[in-house]
Amino acid sequence: MKLLAVRRLLRIQRVVIRYRLDDLLFALPLPWFLRITRFGMPWRWLPRKRLELSRGAALRLALQDLGPIFIKFGQLLSTRRDLLPEDIADELMLLQDRVPPFDPQQAVKLIEEQLGKTISEVFSRFDVEPLASASVAQVHSAQLRTGEEVVVKVVRPGLKPIIGQDLAWLFLLARWAEKFSADARLLHPVDVVADYEKTIYDELDLLREAANSSQLRRNFEDSDMLYVPQVYWDWCRPKVLVMERIYGIQVTDLATLADQRTDMKLLAERGVEIFFTQVFRDSFFHADMHPGNIFISTVAPWSPKYIAIDCGIVGSLTPEDQDYLARNLFAFFKRDYRRVAQLHIDSGWVPAETKLNEFEAAIRTVCEPIFEKPLKDISFGQVLMRLFQTARRFNMEVQPQLVLLQKTLLNIEGLGRQLYPDLDLWTTAQPFLERWMRERMSPKNLFHNVQSQVEQLPHLANMTRDLLERMSQPHARDPSPPWRQPNERRLVRVVGGVLLAGGATLAATGGAIDTLAAWPAWVMLAAGLYLVAR
Repeated sequence: MKLLAVRRLLRIQRVVIRYRLDDLLFALPLPWFLRITRFGMPWRWLPRKRLELSRGAALRLALQDLGPIFIKFGQLLSTRRDLLPEDIADELMLLQDRVPPFDPQQAVKLIEEQLGKTISEVFSRFDVEPLASASVAQVHSAQLRTGEEVVVKVVRPGLKPIIGQDLAWLFLLARWAEKFSADARLLHPVDVVADYEKTIYDELDLLREAANSSQLRRNFEDSDMLYVPQVYWDWCRPKVLVMERIYGIQVTDLATLADQRTDMKLLAERGVEIFFTQVFRDSFFHADMHPGNIFISTVAPWSPKYIAIDCGIVGSLTPEDQDYLARNLFAFFKRDYRRVAQLHIDSGWVPAETKLNEFEAAIRTVCEPIFEKPLKDISFGQVLMRLFQTARRFNMEVQPQLVLLQKTLLNIEGLGRQLYPDLDLWTTAQPFLERWMRERMSPKNLFHNVQSQVEQLPHLANMTRDLLERMSQPHARDPSPPWRQPNERRLVRVVGGVLLAGGATLAATGGAIDTLAAWPAWVMLAAGLYLVAR
């Protein structure tokens, strides 16, 4: 593996030299200690022919040659036209679904191997020329024998070795960064790369994508905001996915959307609401929302509807992460920076000894300028840079489990900027978040939470009984437990009574409802009852 990784590094170097990517790098305003590294690159000592490619085309072709991880990086950049020159952004957009396809005959052979049948046995029509091609797979249009129009997605062959070599270098760089940089340690680069490793390998399993698509379709069944095509499970395999063919306008085709008089403001607002619905209502969100995966229905342009495909990468949050994010965003929308600072300290993201007033002032300084501005006037690049500076000052740690969410936020913001630059992201998101908070505390949800906790009572009682029984039967050489010592019996009963009273009080004041406080209440009640009975 080490030899393969070294060969991969040499391959990357050859691509950099071939497409003159070092020229693009040194054209940037770099610090002096990085600029002088050009003199240590031997290939720059020799005369080189002029490259007959634009800088955008050179970057796109280089990323294509380097494989899926680099292509995905280009896809992410392509959504941030505000951060890139127009010529480079236009070229990188081609990476979304216009990556050169592999041999169609090889695709046909792979499909037949996976399905165990010939193409003609499964499809009444199969178009050999690919409909689209991306970093991990390519898509062919077809018609099933039963008459449904479908698309057939097939994974590119030979990806795992390339991905494995790239990940080996990413892990090495991450470990070096953690070893030599205190700032890097706050970002947990090794954990981030480990999460990405799981994500990229999951994307190679099309059965997982099929399951994700089915779940997302079920979550938005009968929705007027989002449509997810149907999966045909009978013909899905680890390297082949067959699903309903959709017809729509690519989200970045602004001219066509304008021609059909699409309500662009409503379209942008619905994009934000879809994101928040996936994150907070379902805790299951599409995490690869680059424009190549998002289309707009041609039906009812006055009430536009999104169509989402390619659910190979999805994210989810634990209830704790959901609660933490909701409280932070809610405080953020209310400009309650003290609450935001306190939540960061309580969650352990910043050290407990952090001075609350100083941290509050730093957050206010970064966040206050972006309120009451349309999206086109907000530079998220500058905001993120200043937030990182704040993080370094207060030793704030980045949580790896939220990296997918952060990536998706970048995609959403980039799309919103293209669709409706005057969109006020905060005004659009705040009502949804307030509604979600109200629904979360509604009687129906509270009753559901109580019911969930009650269903766990037998299991919790058994665990508590087993633990206390083990405590009541210690090793022969151990001292007797308190309830077997006559002088301590009264104290044990008092402790049991206090636990009973405390558990009952906690439950009565909301402990039986609040997920975070429910377990202490039941443990106190069970332990107190046991001690009194003993």
